[in-house]
Amino acid sequence: MKYTIIGLGNPGEEYVNTRHNVGRMVVERYAKISGASVWKFDKNKKATVSKTKTGRNEATLVLPESFMNNSGGVVKQFMTSPKMTERAVVVYDDIDLPLGVIKIAFNRGSGGHRGLESVIKSLRTRDFVRIRVGIASTTPTGKIKKPKGEEAVIKHILSKIRAKDEMLFKKVVSRAAKAVEQVVTHGHAKAASLNEF
Repeated sequence: MKYTIIGLGNPGEEYVNTRHNVGRMVVERYAKISGASVWKFDKNKKATVSKTKTGRNEATLVLPESFMNNSGGVVKQFMTSPKMTERAVVVYDDIDLPLGVIKIAFNRGSGGHRGLESVIKSLRTRDFVRIRVGIASTTPTGKIKKPKGEEAVIKHILSKIRAKDEMLFKKVVSRAAKAVEQVVTHGHAKAASLNEF
């Protein structure tokens, strides 16, 4: 079985290590743990691409080199059939989930995430897998602290990961990469029920 794993984020040095780029970080981490091929830039598709294998299943790893809100056009070029779209796995940041929480879902809305909205609009379907990686700050008791207002949200998602959160982010990225591995190995439904990541 063949999967396409897409890590949403923004290209360019200024966006490296920002919360909004956690999807890219996860796919890069999965590439490392699965022994993927060297990343290559595909000029025609405007994406950096790698190939890997987990068990019997193959995966094409895709990092769109367009900005987040225009990800859909890039993703569409890798989808050649409805079956292929159903085995697409989009990994992205979710400000509605606290940092440390990872959710696997299928056929859901965008939740206001503009990168995901772009993908849904371009593919004209919601029938693909998504791995949501929480990036919201929390109180000492674990309650979510979501920024209020669009400007505050943008500032939060584009902010660099703070030194005090770095270790936790590394753990979250590793766990989300493990979630990708579980999806490729077992399929999204079983991976979500196993919750072993």
